[in-house]
Amino acid sequence: MTLEQLLDQEFVTLPDLIRVHARDQPQHVALIQDDRSINYAELDALLDRIVASMQRDGLASGDAIAVCANSSIEYAAVFLGGLRAGVAVAPLAPSSTAESLVTMAADADAKLFFVDAAVAAELEAVKTTLPAKLIFLDGSAEPAFNAWLAPAGATGAPVTIAPDAPFNIIYSSGTTGAPKGIVQSHGMRWQHIQRGVLNGYGPSAVTLISTPLYSNTTLVSFFPTLGLGGTVVLMAKFDAGRYLELAQQHKVTHTMLVPVQYRRIMAHPEFDRYDLSTFEKKFCTSAPFSAELKADILKRWPGGLIEYYGMTEGGGTCILAAHEHPDKLHTVGCPAPGHDIRLIDDQGREVPQGEIGEVVGHSASMMNAYHKQPEKTAEVEWFDPSGKRFIRTGDVGRFDEDGFLTLMDRKKDMIISGGFNIYPSDLESVLRQHPDLDDVSVVGMPSERWGETPVAFAVARAGTSLTPESLLEWANARLGKTQRLAAVQMVDSLPRSAIGKVLKRELRDSFKPKTPIA
Repeated sequence: MTLEQLLDQEFVTLPDLIRVHARDQPQHVALIQDDRSINYAELDALLDRIVASMQRDGLASGDAIAVCANSSIEYAAVFLGGLRAGVAVAPLAPSSTAESLVTMAADADAKLFFVDAAVAAELEAVKTTLPAKLIFLDGSAEPAFNAWLAPAGATGAPVTIAPDAPFNIIYSSGTTGAPKGIVQSHGMRWQHIQRGVLNGYGPSAVTLISTPLYSNTTLVSFFPTLGLGGTVVLMAKFDAGRYLELAQQHKVTHTMLVPVQYRRIMAHPEFDRYDLSTFEKKFCTSAPFSAELKADILKRWPGGLIEYYGMTEGGGTCILAAHEHPDKLHTVGCPAPGHDIRLIDDQGREVPQGEIGEVVGHSASMMNAYHKQPEKTAEVEWFDPSGKRFIRTGDVGRFDEDGFLTLMDRKKDMIISGGFNIYPSDLESVLRQHPDLDDVSVVGMPSERWGETPVAFAVARAGTSLTPESLLEWANARLGKTQRLAAVQMVDSLPRSAIGKVLKRELRDSFKPKTPIA
């Protein structure tokens, strides 16, 4: 079958699509990393060797592996080879503690654990408790990946994969408790690949990836690019200047970035000298994306800009084509086709249009469950009166009269002060108007008088002399009476996850007021 015929099928696996590209465009480059590259024929053969190696080591369909390393061709090949073997892949964050890595690998029931030198060094103190055999992707120790591989030309036994079979287990960041394994199916990923056609992915697409491969943020662009026969350019570590160089060098057409990366790229002093005219679509997700930043990107960076709002767990997705709706940049767009997104109150009842509620969503792209945690799975499920299953996002929002969703905040981050609901995003929006402010986050801190009260953590622009006292006075003169800040703490930078989410728990733990908060 041709690629076009396959895309009309009810279900096709990603490894099968790569086999088709190896047949139809064997010399077309699939992956680029620095000065290395691999074409589809070579990638397909490498996946077969990985399948043979895993089966030789006793892995069978339904088993799992873990991968924890910086992005590389080898990392991508192991992920894809595991899928061809019918093995679920658990991509883990290198920023995790050694104890967390052991816990997550054990929770996933990983039989093999692929790492690089940096992660292996982190695991050294706990290596006797590791539940899986280590394999070194970068060849920094034994067994090295190339030595572990079956001989050239080796192929494993073919595996039949059902749509509901586990594709990957992605662990939540753990910023609010123990990480939960989010099990996504091959059928869910097939939905992402099919949808990729609408966004221009195909053999001519060149996608620059600078977010890590353990993040769903990355994977929603990574898999459609390869599934539809394009080229992925991998960055092991993000740097704004290097990103711009690669984009120009490889004539990049697509990219996925998080807001903090967009902000750093747009602020690069030489941004305007780079030729970015080949860009067709730029995507963003994972963290709040300010209207001001979107507007700057639309003005100065060629190509469309699309923001996705959703969860790794799946459910409903909203899409904002910012280049088509420049008057809606304060929103995250409308529900994607076939996605049912509703708002509910604390009692689980739907709220009327225009009112604020928690966002819940249903679609064909939903996780199977949290791995081995049925109670946690039940906590994020909501069922409408007909029994239709939705995923709770924990976000609070409101639909406008045109059906565009405006997010207020994470439900858990909402501040209840003196009985009033205060949304940190509203305060942050006001604070960002200060000309000497580079970055800011507002969190709720305990208060004997009010229960909770808002505190701002602010990063001053380089070369300015912004003080907490002056910023506090400036902000409170512009905020409503119930919104006023109790304090401002200046910081060098905001703690963020690898995909740009502000770690508010770390901010709370770091708060050192000059005087106690009333």
